[in-house]
Amino acid sequence: MAQTTPVQVFAEGFRRPDDLDELIDLLAWQIAATDDDAQRAELRERMVLAALHLADSVAQRYQGRGIETDDLVQVARTALVKAVRRYRPGAGPGFSAYASPTITGEVKRWFRDQGWAVRPPRRIQELRAGLVAEEERLRHALRRDPLDDDLARVLSVTAAEVAEVRACSAGYHAASLDALTAAGTRRAEQLLVVPSHAGALEVRDALRRSVGRLSERQRLVLRLRFVDELTQSEIGTQIGVSQMQVSRILRGILDHLRRDLVGDDLADQVAAGGSAA
Repeated sequence: MAQTTPVQVFAEGFRRPDDLDELIDLLAWQIAATDDDAQRAELRERMVLAALHLADSVAQRYQGRGIETDDLVQVARTALVKAVRRYRPGAGPGFSAYASPTITGEVKRWFRDQGWAVRPPRRIQELRAGLVAEEERLRHALRRDPLDDDLARVLSVTAAEVAEVRACSAGYHAASLDALTAAGTRRAEQLLVVPSHAGALEVRDALRRSVGRLSERQRLVLRLRFVDELTQSEIGTQIGVSQMQVSRILRGILDHLRRDLVGDDLADQVAAGGSAA
């Protein structure tokens, strides 16, 4: 029977994050103590294999943002290999604390350089990162969705720049011009429609008649959400229902308006001349 080494026993027994740091340090000290290149390579491989879950957990945090999971995992694991090569035991708080920001930084750089279908200027990319963080903070502080003016003040930019940053978020994904819309037409056909003043008036009139057929409470919810810009929770407090009920009411209202406009054959005009809403 092959003899089990202390390193193998330790590797099979570690369960907690601090155990990983101890294992990595043990292997790193062995690398420092040997001049055998083959043994160094084997020990580094053990370090990488022991810490693969650390790289994969970082990659999983960025899933669903427009880049394939396999690509994220590959970037994170490549960064892990770099972290293993650069790590020096005893020089800091431990391997996990050293490697996690290194891997995260590589994944973020990959998003910055490779994650855009249409890549905006670097200034807009950096401003977008700040906007995402401030928007969440202000949402809790103001207890409502922050307006562009609110975000512009805290970011020391103009409201127009905030709107530009919001628009650039669509640059992560490319949409097919052959994709069908809710009205059953291709997106390319919508883009070829040139909105006219007469068409906008027709849409406004149809929308006004459709809103007039809503109940009094539905019209109140519509005004609170899209005119007063209250959150669903704030609307629920005003009309005495839960946030989930408000969500259902809004969905029913929008479905009703959409059916009316489609029935009037105006859906394409709404999509092409968005200002008509």
